[in-house]
Amino acid sequence: MPLRLGLPKGILQEATFALFGRAGFHVSVASRSYQPTMDDSTIDPVLLRPQEIPRFIEAGIIDAGLTGQDWMADCRASLREVCVLQYSKASTNPIRIVLAVHNDSPFQTVADLNGATVATEYMNLTRDYLAQHGVDAKVEFSWGACEVKVPTVVEAIVVNTETGNSLRAHNLRILDQLMESRTVLVCSSSAWEDEVKRAKLESLRILLEGAMAAASRVGLKMNVPVRLRQQVAEMLPSLTSPTVTPLEDEAWCAMEVILKEHEARDLIPRLKQAGATGLVEYPLNKVVD
Repeated sequence: MPLRLGLPKGILQEATFALFGRAGFHVSVASRSYQPTMDDSTIDPVLLRPQEIPRFIEAGIIDAGLTGQDWMADCRASLREVCVLQYSKASTNPIRIVLAVHNDSPFQTVADLNGATVATEYMNLTRDYLAQHGVDAKVEFSWGACEVKVPTVVEAIVVNTETGNSLRAHNLRILDQLMESRTVLVCSSSAWEDEVKRAKLESLRILLEGAMAAASRVGLKMNVPVRLRQQVAEMLPSLTSPTVTPLEDEAWCAMEVILKEHEARDLIPRLKQAGATGLVEYPLNKVVD
């Protein structure tokens, strides 16, 4: 049986498809379709809202999926975490789940929200947070666009934010942070105990983590006079040490290294000045340690 895999529909969809592409999987979906295709017959993908993926895994409808740690907490799901994949809509930064109010609001701490109404998509997470702080507030479900409801409809909201731009645009300020959240690959206990599905999940982990590791790195290769080999090698950062290959001309060798993209920008001119030639920078799809 193929691994039934939930992929997040919505703001993470494009970034997820791109990550799978770098990992070696071509994923595509027709307009208005929830049934993507993947060039791997051992995976049966389906597009779902990330909020739903933990519940569908617990219910046995799918075997595994990519969702956020925030939705795991909100669903109170008990699932097997295969790996953390630190990416979001626009960056590799975690998103933050925050409590926010209007800039002109008198509320200064969560304790001030007794008797207030809080709008959110995170019903359980918000209720648990308020209970931990001894606050008796009404929690109201919102179908997104929470920011526009403050302060005319509700006094406060609990939302996720990556950059804070939407909060600032709506003249809101953060009172507190409930948690940080990263994207995770999770699965059911039964899928993990299935030898074939577990092997596929382990392969996915290696490939996806490798694609994540490669996202900010490049490869750099060059030709170096043998007499300058040590001097150039000392200039090179590397995961371990540079790869050195003899050339037909015994006075020269080829050197190759993996480094962070911003390091290459500063390093290439210095390497050229140190005597390296034929410098080639190239992108990477996967880096597997």
